[in-house]
Amino acid sequence: MTFFFLSFIVSLVATLLVVRSADRHSHLSADHELDGPQKFHSHPVPRIGGVGLAMALVAGALMAQLTQNPLARSLWLLLASALPAFSAGLIEDLTKNVSPAKRLLATAVSAALAAWWLDGVIRHTDIPGVDQLVQLPVGAVALTMLVVAGVANATNIIDGFNGLASMCVIFMLLALAYVGLQVGDRLVITSSLLTAGAVMGFFLWNFPAGLIFLGDGGAYLLGFLVAELGVLLIARNPGVSPLFPLLLCAYPIFETIFSIYRKKFLRHMSPGLPDGVHLHMLVHRRLIRPLFGEPPEQSLRARNSMTSPYLWLLCSLSVIPAMVWFRSTTAMACFIGLFMVTYTAVYWSIVRFKVPQWLVARH
Repeated sequence: MTFFFLSFIVSLVATLLVVRSADRHSHLSADHELDGPQKFHSHPVPRIGGVGLAMALVAGALMAQLTQNPLARSLWLLLASALPAFSAGLIEDLTKNVSPAKRLLATAVSAALAAWWLDGVIRHTDIPGVDQLVQLPVGAVALTMLVVAGVANATNIIDGFNGLASMCVIFMLLALAYVGLQVGDRLVITSSLLTAGAVMGFFLWNFPAGLIFLGDGGAYLLGFLVAELGVLLIARNPGVSPLFPLLLCAYPIFETIFSIYRKKFLRHMSPGLPDGVHLHMLVHRRLIRPLFGEPPEQSLRARNSMTSPYLWLLCSLSVIPAMVWFRSTTAMACFIGLFMVTYTAVYWSIVRFKVPQWLVARH
């Protein structure tokens, strides 16, 4: 827990410094776009929350180095692997000039580096047909790059409201730490707790007040680390079901897949274009906004934050069974199917204005 508390304190202080110095860098770092289908804030907000996260993670690796912790080298290699993903996202936050394709490519490079330096490669999936593919080294590395980049991008997609992505990531990291503890994987335990502490330090400034955003840098960094730690867990511990990371990250993954299907086949638009009908946006519009009507700034902030707990609950529906039945591929497959059905049912019930009244927020 030392790593957790150290990263928490460093992240808490570093993020506060970023917030307090916003007037000096806001011309580059703030999100000034207040209109659009995915904008739910009323004034410019710094979107470089990833800076505080990165500082906290480096502090944890430094402590491991100074205390001669045997995990120090692996922690440095993990953070070095994350650098391309984080850098591409941070540059986008500052310049608004890095395309999603380039960010995905940078995250795939991060996954390739982790495969090289830490042997973080998916070599077994329990999925017919795919297992034959990963028997070939090039197939295993390619699948790993695809999975890690996909999860990182999916984490960025659900980063739509105060505290939404960050708390979901905390759930996932604590589940990784728990399973790592059950199988005795010290690298996964330490890395998960280190990252969870950093995210919690950020979270306190992001939720509920929305003083700072994760931005692409923070979202891609966290998405990469969650995915990579999941890959390392199953690669290093044969007793853990290879479907564990898939169920663990079911919410962001299925949100992304469903959004691609919805945009391409139902709305006949490019999957890369933003729209305003992601599940978290519908929850905000149909379940939360009726409570306030058309609000002043403080009410806009309140309804922004009230949206996230609904999605935290949805996220927990996959994280909890993944943590409890982490050894059983059969259970993982069943819960993945159940989550997909639940997500789809919730989505269409909200779209069709058939939301159960007990879910609608009230005064």
